[in-house]
Amino acid sequence: MPFTKFTNLDFDQIKASIKDYLRANSNFTDFDFEGSNFSILIDTLAYNTYITAFNSNMIVNESFLDSATLRENVVSLARNIGYVPRSRTASKALVSFDAQIDAAVNSATLTLQAGLVCVGNVDNTSYIFSIPENYTANITNSVASFTELEIYQGTFLKKQFVVDGSLDQRFIIDNPYVDTSTIKVYVKGPTDSGNGIEYTLANNIFEVTGISNIYLIQEVQDEKYELLFGDGVIGRKLENNSVITVSYIVTDGTEGNGASRFSFSGTFRGSSDQPITSNNAISITTVQSSQNGGNIESIDSIKYFAPRIYSSQYRAVTARDYEAIIKSIYPDTESVSVIGGEDLDPPEYGTVSISIKPKNGTFVSDFNKSQILFKLKQYSLAGINQKIMDLKILYVEIDSSIYYNYSQVSSVNDLRTKVIQSLTTYSNSIDLNKFGGRFKYSKIQQIIDNTDTSITSNITKIKIRRDLKALVNQAVQYELCFGNRLHINPLGANIKSTGFTISEQSGTIYITDTPNKNVDGTLDGSNKGVLALFKYDQSGNVQTISKSVGSVDYSRGEIILGLPEDIIITSTEKGNNIIEVQAYPESNDIIGLKDLYIYFDVTKSSINMVKDVIASGDNISGVTFSQDYYTSSYSNGDLTRS
Repeated sequence: MPFTKFTNLDFDQIKASIKDYLRANSNFTDFDFEGSNFSILIDTLAYNTYITAFNSNMIVNESFLDSATLRENVVSLARNIGYVPRSRTASKALVSFDAQIDAAVNSATLTLQAGLVCVGNVDNTSYIFSIPENYTANITNSVASFTELEIYQGTFLKKQFVVDGSLDQRFIIDNPYVDTSTIKVYVKGPTDSGNGIEYTLANNIFEVTGISNIYLIQEVQDEKYELLFGDGVIGRKLENNSVITVSYIVTDGTEGNGASRFSFSGTFRGSSDQPITSNNAISITTVQSSQNGGNIESIDSIKYFAPRIYSSQYRAVTARDYEAIIKSIYPDTESVSVIGGEDLDPPEYGTVSISIKPKNGTFVSDFNKSQILFKLKQYSLAGINQKIMDLKILYVEIDSSIYYNYSQVSSVNDLRTKVIQSLTTYSNSIDLNKFGGRFKYSKIQQIIDNTDTSITSNITKIKIRRDLKALVNQAVQYELCFGNRLHINPLGANIKSTGFTISEQSGTIYITDTPNKNVDGTLDGSNKGVLALFKYDQSGNVQTISKSVGSVDYSRGEIILGLPEDIIITSTEKGNNIIEVQAYPESNDIIGLKDLYIYFDVTKSSINMVKDVIASGDNISGVTFSQDYYTSSYSNGDLTRS
């Protein structure tokens, strides 16, 4: 039997294999397989085999976490290793307000009822903000003050279940937009009063007994969530006819981020549960705009984090443990860098340094930092301290001269736009925009050349930049780390900056460098140099202000500004007190070392379109090209950053 090629899974290949088999059988020697009715039977067999092979392939793929594509299957496989995918997360804001109460009201406290509190506005769209439980404030001099109240974007809902004791009863929340962190569960037994006993979510079964009032949660079909209760061995078993009351907030996720103006819409009750109306029009003060709203965890994210959370066993020991856990407790995380204190300079033993790049911004707020550190404590080892450092961004810029055959181009501006679009696409790739990212020089050149067939070549120079945040009118020493070796030009001008002003000096000041040299003018091999300050006089001549205001270590990519004395910066040319400090790397491949977040800044890159007169046929000898269209592959001699 000739069926030996099991890789022939295409319809035409299967059909050909069946014909070959039949022709090899002496009973069908003279049959016409193309024109006879046999062809219909062969087609049927081929289709059946093809469909069976396809289904078998899909079934096998859906059986493994790495290859599964359907969300239900991915979630089910992640459930096998104890991973619960992250639900939508309500955007949260902090607000404060005062409620004026009639002096005749007999109540010592004022309770803001769970549910609708206020309405916020984002991009001309109104969003409801609620609280998941009652909030009570004392009334003093007929005024109740609600300070830094945390409100959640979304609608507050309740659902009840009655336990019937059947084995197939399920407790499913019929809404895929639930923020599971806002779920409150109460179980009222036959002898209980009110809502009953509050049950808490168990993330693991440590110290859980047969009488623990706990529940578990899991994602089921259509992105909905199911509540699971104990069986009397792990967690308390529910009694028949018990009433389960579940409250939760249904949210719009990321769409609720950015609300900063709110109008009050809540309701109050007094200490005797009587309705109370405020005498004044309540004005809400926004302490913190709404942020950290997130969408339900994606399939790719589940595939990535499920095995890592499982390997961490919900404890933070290694850097990978911290990475997985931080992204679990702070969903707005885009990238994380975790460095042990022993790798810091100088070493800080017993400390873990954490840098976080949020998805919707550059810095993590102080409030979020404190929340992350608080939640990390339940995972980390005793005696280990964590600290969250502000993000350090290493900007990569290019200065590219792109040669093109102008006989094939109708609009050079359109061609330049296409190049910028290609570079922007690469700037958003997985190689960059992360800690430990790598800027690949060869790939940049390839991307430029492949943008259009009219592009013949490109000469691209690489610059790296750090933004120095000046503490205006303060005597300070600054340190900047580029995390990459810096190129040394013996003549200097390796370090360049934008302008700023300093105390006791007039005019705009700039930073430059001078490498350490021997008496004969050659580099001394220390790979170090000194920083200097200069300015231009009215005639445009360079005037040195100070020959030594800092140091530069080219091999380590570090500069220190403010040596031997601290420097007082009074203003900067750039906004937000920023001084852009630029250097040229020794290697054109740039890495984001340790806590440096690498970012390819296309907007500040220079893209120059140059006619290729040789390729166009205008100057085959190359004489005009070398005179008028020649581009150097090395940095210019300018002293300042342009």
